Amino acid sequence: MVERFAGAGSDPHYLAYFDLFNRGLFYEAHDVLEQVWLPQRKGSKGDFYKGLIQLAGAFVHLQKNRLRPAAALFKLAQANLQKYGDTYEGVSLSAVHGLIGRYLDLLVSSSYETNPLSSLGAPNIALLS
Repeated sequence: MVERFAGAGSDPHYLAYFDLFNRGLFYEAHDVLEQVWLPQRKGSKGDFYKGLIQLAGAFVHLQKNRLRPAAALFKLAQANLQKYGDTYEGVSLSAVHGLIGRYLDLLVSSSYETNPLSSLGAPNIALLS
């Protein structure tokens, strides 16, 4: 999962996260980014990586139809990512916040009875060039 991103300029685990996430492999995305987050969790980028991991985790919960835990992780991801402004490490965080907002709004407005994956489909996060 990671090897094909070696030599691409960024950490291959970081790049693999977005590839896996955008293919709907949220557990795998979460797992691969932990390799970057663990040694840096107390550093300046720790909460950024943690927020992305939580975002993937929220979608794992949606895939398993665990709507309240998904909402809780969306909120944690949003709180962690808000610390980094509109753009960080090649990611439009304003777009990510919009994505989180859409999924959370559907969860809350349906009183946690409707899975937003069924109406919004799978998400996509583009890396900025």
